[in-house]
Amino acid sequence: MCGFVGCHSPGMSADFDMALLRRMTATLAHRGPDSEIVTTEPGLALGFRRLAIIDLEGGEQPVRNEDDAITVVCNGEIYNHRELRDDLIQRGHSFRVRVDVEVLPHLYEEYGPSFVSRLNGQFAFVLHDRTRGRLLLGRDQAGIAPLFYVFREGTLLFASEIKALLQHPMVSSKVDMTGLDQVLTFPGPVSPNSLFADVHSLPPGHLLTLENGKLTTEAYWDLDYPLAKDLDPAAEPDYEDLDQRLRSSVARRLQADVDVGFYLSGGLDSSLIAALICEHDHVHNLNRPRHAFSIGFTDQLIDEREPQDLVARQVGARHHTEVFDGEAIRARLRQAVWHAEAPLKESYNTCSLALSGLVRNNALKVVLTGEGADELFGGYVGYRLDQQRRAGADDFSLEAQSAREVQERLWGDPDFFYERDYGAFAEIKAALYAPDVAAGLTSFDCCRDTPLDRSKMIGRHPLHQRSYADFKLRLADHLLSDHGDRVAYAHSVEARYPFLDPDVIDWVRTAPPDCLVQGMTEKYPLRRLAAHRLPPEVTKREKFGFVAPSSASLLQDGADWVEDLLSHERIKRAGYFNADTVERLKSRYRQPGFRLNTTFEPDLLMIVLSFELFRECFDVPPL
Repeated sequence: MCGFVGCHSPGMSADFDMALLRRMTATLAHRGPDSEIVTTEPGLALGFRRLAIIDLEGGEQPVRNEDDAITVVCNGEIYNHRELRDDLIQRGHSFRVRVDVEVLPHLYEEYGPSFVSRLNGQFAFVLHDRTRGRLLLGRDQAGIAPLFYVFREGTLLFASEIKALLQHPMVSSKVDMTGLDQVLTFPGPVSPNSLFADVHSLPPGHLLTLENGKLTTEAYWDLDYPLAKDLDPAAEPDYEDLDQRLRSSVARRLQADVDVGFYLSGGLDSSLIAALICEHDHVHNLNRPRHAFSIGFTDQLIDEREPQDLVARQVGARHHTEVFDGEAIRARLRQAVWHAEAPLKESYNTCSLALSGLVRNNALKVVLTGEGADELFGGYVGYRLDQQRRAGADDFSLEAQSAREVQERLWGDPDFFYERDYGAFAEIKAALYAPDVAAGLTSFDCCRDTPLDRSKMIGRHPLHQRSYADFKLRLADHLLSDHGDRVAYAHSVEARYPFLDPDVIDWVRTAPPDCLVQGMTEKYPLRRLAAHRLPPEVTKREKFGFVAPSSASLLQDGADWVEDLLSHERIKRAGYFNADTVERLKSRYRQPGFRLNTTFEPDLLMIVLSFELFRECFDVPPL
């Protein structure tokens, strides 16, 4: 994968400000250290930074069709490019190089904008059809690859990261208050919002079209579970089919002209991927060991080195581990915020940042990871609580009328409870925001409207409802973004996600929901597939979330820069948060032995602290 930036304006000549284009492109050097190209054509300027993975010598971008009328840049991997290429050659298309993304302009020639539905990959692309005067922007189904844009007065700016857009004089660093409220309320910001008022994020599974001066966005894919009334209670899941789809998915993601390693957390998901990689290599007589990368902690309560080492030994990997403590977090927090382009809800982004650094320091630039399994196979505590609720094990007396009204508005189902009582949480937000900001909360409150497509929630099985919400609110713009793409590319590393293969997603979508969480056993299909591949210490291990020390540990360590960022004077001067509330939180978090349960409690001070770092990184003005 790579990084790109560009500008499209119908009246723009070919002599775009090249110094500006180079400055914008330079901000993406970490995404593509192997080469840089800036180019213009009438109406279009493009900057591209390449991370060379496939066709190392011939894979430069942009790529074009035979008559150069269609130009494409793509940050991504097209895993089914060989099958697509063979079909296109039979249809008369000719190719110049071996790089995977060269199929895109030819697919567009053949099928028009609908070509995107034929792709199996992780991608964000820009396609310019000079003949029709059309510009297409597209983002993969799950939202693995980022794509941001600004549209004003007929001019469209676009980039893989917001920092490139902020170099343009048309774009300000003013905060999008709804985006900030989403960070406080949900797992992270939700496309099309970003943390910047001028900048939109193209939602996953969407196409943006600019034609005849008109900008439109539409979904070409969504996670569409069947209606609960259409589910067959007697249906039997085909676990062998899932096994084959996962093996094929791993094989696709091992395609590269460079070495490929993997992350190993010690949990079920990454361990299963490690075992499948080992099987693949054995079948293909690849005898050299793969590299595995892990994070350990000095805090024994969250340390997972023992199961990590166990799996690494079983699959014969060269295992690299970095041990983390509070100092390691403090040393990386600012860098993590700069790459995230948003305040953070927890410190584990710094661990992920160290993990990608470990990969790069060992001369690798591609890793496979287990992300996505929890959202699809019911891996979080909420899925088990839903099971208890359905069994009547607890009265779950959170259904006050006000809560049900908010749940109806957000999810289309008054009985669906996601993470917290958002009506009650509005009071917490109002107390955390500065008084003047809180007075206008109703104008930017992210709960005033639904952040997702409610039609995909209404009438669905409770497990499917939760999976859809997690897929849209937790995965795309948080775990795949500030916790995934950004921290991986900070060290020029590409992360690949076998559980997010469209074929795997389709198996989950059509599988009986009760097979995913059986009783209190989450991710049952994956445990079943892992049972003959991994030791019981891993397959029977209870879910252990990847967590890191909270802001309370930073406060208790007494670091001067933390005290400065959270000082009463500074918070009051910035004008976003209530300085008195922050002081009360600081007093509570400093108490000896205080420890946040970050699974159920939001780390409010981490958001305030990282927001102040965010303001510093991007010159965000006070209110």
